[in-house]
Amino acid sequence: MRSRERILANLEQIYRESYDKAREAGSETRMGDLDNAFMRDQLMLEILLDIRDLFAVAPAAPDAGASALQKLETLRRIARR
Repeated sequence: MRSRERILANLEQIYRESYDKAREAGSETRMGDLDNAFMRDQLMLEILLDIRDLFAVAPAAPDAGASALQKLETLRRIARR
């Protein structure tokens, strides 16, 4: 499994290349759009990585019969906090 740092670095590299091209072209609007898109995508990716990490952790005590629905309900409760 790829590390969180590697995934986020790849995302930044992709946006950095596009941002540099927009700067060279003098497109301030495109640069602003890329800044906003990067922040949005970074936040969504971090949330997905948090969920991945949550499922990767072994439970302290095995919960026999915990269905996928019960796990999703637990995630929903955690997200509301």
